[in-house]
Amino acid sequence: MATLLEFRDVSKRYDKDTLALSHVSFSVNEGELVSIIGPSGAGKSTLLRCINRLVEATSGEIIFDKTNVQQLKKGKLRTLRTKIGMIFQNYNLVDRLSVFENVLHGRLGYKSSFTGALGIYHEDEKRHALEILKSLGLEEQVYKRCDQLSGGQKQRVGIARALVQEPRVLLADEPIASLDPSSSKTIMDHLRNISTSLGITVLVNLHQLDIALNYADRIIGISQGKVVYDGLPEEITDEKIRAIYGADSEELDISISKFKEVAQKR
Repeated sequence: MATLLEFRDVSKRYDKDTLALSHVSFSVNEGELVSIIGPSGAGKSTLLRCINRLVEATSGEIIFDKTNVQQLKKGKLRTLRTKIGMIFQNYNLVDRLSVFENVLHGRLGYKSSFTGALGIYHEDEKRHALEILKSLGLEEQVYKRCDQLSGGQKQRVGIARALVQEPRVLLADEPIASLDPSSSKTIMDHLRNISTSLGITVLVNLHQLDIALNYADRIIGISQGKVVYDGLPEEITDEKIRAIYGADSEELDISISKFKEVAQKR
């Protein structure tokens, strides 16, 4: 498989006392579903947001589709971002607008400021948005305001908005942190299907270790801004879990035998 994304010795310092990422290096192939795990404050969200430059890396290189992201000026960065869909923990929807309108906002990166402000979309864009919503089980919610939806439905709208961009990669930042177990499964099933059926690369930050093991092709463990594990779910060990979570590892209600059981069901 071809490499789509590569971090080369990337660091991010917010101030002299806050080093969020420290010399991070890894690569991701086309179509992979990679889960980034680690405790709160480990640097997971910063890592994702450096890819589309919502956060600016302090040093190192981020190569996406053979392009050095940090070197892009405003216009080319805007074009690059159309190929990088993002899904947020808090959904980032406009509640007073309909599901359909929110999804079409995913096409704004392709529009001029004028046509975007007027909300002018082609018929094929509208048709594609409806097809995506149907594939996500939202055909009955298309014209509802987003403030009428459940959390799980809102997150599916967020996925649809990202997919309508026709991205090469989806960045999902704690997409199930606020959801109940049933809704969490639905979201992760969709992300898995997007990776396997559509061939879109997915990077997803997760707190839930068992879910990461059940869905990911690969796991990257982050601790204090450093990569301390990069490998297959079935190869993770108690020692690696302690390296990722430190003292918090004792509070995780899952044993390595359960890990193996989960991994074998994949």
